[in-house]
Amino acid sequence: MIETICSAIEDKGHLSVASLALDADLYAAGLSPFAAIQVMLELERRLDVEFPKSMLNRRSMATIGMIASLLGALQADAGRLQAA
Repeated sequence: MIETICSAIEDKGHLSVASLALDADLYAAGLSPFAAIQVMLELERRLDVEFPKSMLNRRSMATIGMIASLLGALQADAGRLQAA
């Protein structure tokens, strides 16, 4: 999943993540709020998930680690819904 996130950030956020730690602040590294939205939409498309309104905030896209954590939770929720 980390590879997918990094790829989306590089493709849609126009930000090189090769030297960034998982907890590095993406906004401080140069990710714009508009680019963050583009990254979020790309991740929704690639991973077939939808970020709920509660996750549509700056903090959700602040680090690669945070994005991975949120996506993991979304995928777990989707798995539980499909199993029910």
